[in-house]
Amino acid sequence: MKRAVDLMFRAFSDPTRLRVLHLLQDHGEVCVGDLVAVIRAPQTTISRHLAYLRRAGLVRVRKDGLWKHYSLTPADGRFHRGLLECLGRCFEEVRELASDRKRYERHKGCCPK
Repeated sequence: MKRAVDLMFRAFSDPTRLRVLHLLQDHGEVCVGDLVAVIRAPQTTISRHLAYLRRAGLVRVRKDGLWKHYSLTPADGRFHRGLLECLGRCFEEVRELASDRKRYERHKGCCPK
């Protein structure tokens, strides 16, 4: 359990990972290409952060041909549920997250749904 808690806390300690988590929380399943376009980071950077979030047990992947779609994993216990609740409430006022939300809403999407 201690290792899982450590990984989750570390996942929340990086601004890019927080942005990814916030977009997934707002929009459900999102493909890598859309995360790249909205966050404006290289695909390799986004993929590296998604791999970290998977190891931490915070996101899951669904493959559809060449596309990978990511979503939040369902909360597994009180600690995990508390982190997800904090993500929704505690970071509400971070301007960068609000900008990501607006960019995502304007973004046409690159991956088939």
